[in-house]
Amino acid sequence: MSPRPERARLFVALDLPRSAREALADWRTAALRAVDGLRVLPPDALHVTLCFLGWRPVNEIDAIGGACAGTLTEVTAPTLAFKEPVWLPARRPRVVTVRLADPSGGLERIQATVSAALSEGGWYAPEARPFLPHVTVARVAGSARVRPAQLEPPDAAGFQGAAVTLYRSRLERAGARYEALRTIGL
Repeated sequence: MSPRPERARLFVALDLPRSAREALADWRTAALRAVDGLRVLPPDALHVTLCFLGWRPVNEIDAIGGACAGTLTEVTAPTLAFKEPVWLPARRPRVVTVRLADPSGGLERIQATVSAALSEGGWYAPEARPFLPHVTVARVAGSARVRPAQLEPPDAAGFQGAAVTLYRSRLERAGARYEALRTIGL
């Protein structure tokens, strides 16, 4: 019996520019100050997940990264803005997110393009629900239960997506740590 191949937990995300991550982190710190039971994500971990691939064999990483790069050769960075905060899922929230305005539809096109390429390669099964452009800013810690608070939205100043990156998510006691495997500039 041959050994099971090494696996990695993978996802593809749109990276935010540093200024947008810092602004969102500042907002999050102030807005969530009074909510107990949350673990806030560090600014470097703030991103827009486009496709979550789950556990994949490590030997597929180069092909997955190549498929992403091949689909994004003529894509321009979408102009986005922060919208309202959203607790997900609505019934028993596990995360606090901030929705994104995507007036040109550029982010949705990038997600659809990457999703199609990864699906065609057999690495991704598209979700049945529609894509919800958002950034997760905090997670409910462990088995804590939180009472969703009404939150004022962050400043809606526009920014451009910086790049699309294939990430490896390493699960640790303090939360996931993300390792960039392949970055495609926009």
